[in-house]
Amino acid sequence: MKVIGVVDTTFARVDMGGAAIRALRSLGSGFRIVRRTVPGIKDLPVACRKLFQEEGADLILALGMPGKAEYDRMCAHEASQGLIQVGILEVKPIVEVFVFESEARDPKELDHLARRRTEEHAENAYLMLFHPDRLVERAGHGLRQGFTDAGPARA
Repeated sequence: MKVIGVVDTTFARVDMGGAAIRALRSLGSGFRIVRRTVPGIKDLPVACRKLFQEEGADLILALGMPGKAEYDRMCAHEASQGLIQVGILEVKPIVEVFVFESEARDPKELDHLARRRTEEHAENAYLMLFHPDRLVERAGHGLRQGFTDAGPARA
């Protein structure tokens, strides 16, 4: 049985982990979900590595919500670099799902964006493990998680 890890943070203003788990459960079966929650996004890489090593995760959704300050953007970049390193070391995918507070005008829009992006990436994670051919079919379509799709560029 496949194991999908979900790692989220207490810093996020939306329960992105809960949204990911609901979305994954709606997509099918044949996998077990293991969730861990850490304080902030810079804690995500170690938590992900532990899920790979201790729980045998096959893929992890790493969920975070950086704040609006420049410092938060720098922390997000550093966390992203750590997630990339863990994925390379483990030779397993980490689907990074960051929603920056500055992407939304108000709390309602932020909530909608975070939930929608998380749900769409949960579907991507599921497809990566169980139906990678469906992702191939979507290549070049300008899909945007959380926002309206851009669509393909046609010459």
